[in-house]
Amino acid sequence: MRDPLLIDRAGDTIVWTLNNPEARNPISDAGTIAALEDAVTAVNRDPSVRVAILTGAGSAFSSGGNVKHMLDKAGMFGGTPAELRQGYRHGIQRIPRALHHCEVPTIAAVNGPAIGAGCDLAAMCDLRIASSTAKFAESFVKVGIIPGDGGAWLLPRAVGMARASEMAFTGEAIDAATALNWGLVSQVVEPDQLLPAAHQLAARVAANPPHVLRMTKRLLREAQHQSLESILELSAVMQSIAHHTEDHLEAVGAMLERRTPQFSGR
Repeated sequence: MRDPLLIDRAGDTIVWTLNNPEARNPISDAGTIAALEDAVTAVNRDPSVRVAILTGAGSAFSSGGNVKHMLDKAGMFGGTPAELRQGYRHGIQRIPRALHHCEVPTIAAVNGPAIGAGCDLAAMCDLRIASSTAKFAESFVKVGIIPGDGGAWLLPRAVGMARASEMAFTGEAIDAATALNWGLVSQVVEPDQLLPAAHQLAARVAANPPHVLRMTKRLLREAQHQSLESILELSAVMQSIAHHTEDHLEAVGAMLERRTPQFSGR
């Protein structure tokens, strides 16, 4: 049986590739959910990983939920309303929880259509680069359901409430150029340049001290729901740790000596 998620390592960057191209990489099946969850856990436990890239095999990034399974009431889409609620909570909703708590910066390399939960999957990542062939649709209304995977929380934070509302209320797709204009992605490149561009961005991120990267990401996450006073307190604690790392001394020394720093993760 084919692995639902391919995992490759390039130096200090990990690449996760959704691996069901014939079905356009849906993410609602149990195997894919578990694979993504396990991949994040492995990265969190490996201090040598500094960045993760998420992309899709084939022509699509992700079609989101498996519409055939919805029609057949199969898997997480079957059962009574109470059973469906549990199916979502213990099924696809595990993905936004996992990616939210991924300790390293994540980059979505959106190689093609990102539809429904696939659009939200891209929004779950910290940074997003799109192929010129990509499109994005918060299309849940088109199949008579609501964003069940956290899209109502994720999308407004990526593009603002008005544009998120337009996408969610119409269900219509936007192209890569519009996604760039709206701030959903930070770059649009030709298809054959997508992964090289993602790796270039990953290298720019990974060039910095790994422990500080992880703490900075945690601060950004906590700042989304905590008060300024709470973030100032948490920042003071994390800063006291950062000042005592060897990488801090290396960074300051390299800056003063006008050389490229070499970080050890200590």
